[in-house]
Amino acid sequence: MPSTSKASRFFKLADQREYALCQSINRAVRFRPIKDYFRVVSRLGDGWFWYALILAIPLLAPERGPSLAVLMAFTGLTCTLTYKCLKHKLIRERPFISFPAINCGIPPLDRYSFPSGHTLHAACFQTMLFVAMPAAAWYVLPFTLSVAASRVVLGLHYPSDVAAGAVIGAIMGWTSVQLFADLLP
Repeated sequence: MPSTSKASRFFKLADQREYALCQSINRAVRFRPIKDYFRVVSRLGDGWFWYALILAIPLLAPERGPSLAVLMAFTGLTCTLTYKCLKHKLIRERPFISFPAINCGIPPLDRYSFPSGHTLHAACFQTMLFVAMPAAAWYVLPFTLSVAASRVVLGLHYPSDVAAGAVIGAIMGWTSVQLFADLLP
């Protein structure tokens, strides 16, 4: 229990420091086109975009695509287990819960905020693509960046949740490709 209370104290302080930035970014949801765009991006970032991409990769790159698609699927499952474990161990409330002035632009998939699972997955898959299929990675990058931004714009995460998700996801994606490089022709 002591680590949870240390994490809780740390996040309470971090929440206060990030509140103003979070609130100013969240103001964008007042503009319907911006809110609608980020809601769509967020829903696609729930997994739908990534599932479609994983299914398309074998068609886009017949020689290495099937292996990469399988590796992405298994790495994605590892990402899910990792972020769920971290969220339930560290317990950081979402910005819209801690600060009523922050508007929730879309219902969250789970309760806690740290790290951003959407960003973790996006950064993981983006990193895997940059290592294994750099040309395709450039086409996916705007979506990945939009997913990360959507988490703060929609009031679901603090910027530090997104940054942590990006770092953890990038490390997991890079490590996965390095560990299983022999499987990718």
